[in-house]
Amino acid sequence: MIDVKDWYMSKTVWGGLVAILASCANLLGLEIAPEDQSGLVDGVTAFVAAAGGLLAIWGRISARRHLR
Repeated sequence: MIDVKDWYMSKTVWGGLVAILASCANLLGLEIAPEDQSGLVDGVTAFVAAAGGLLAIWGRISARRHLR
């Protein structure tokens, strides 16, 4: 079974998404070089990790409020 954390932290998943979005951008006339795509993948992965951490903290705070 695949762990959700492993899935959303996977550079393969986000790399595929960035490649699809880069292809769509190229169709619209915006050129995104492959080396730029790897930087975007690193940025997206870092953003997702930060967002996941913030959601975990918010969940713990919210759970403590409901226990009172």
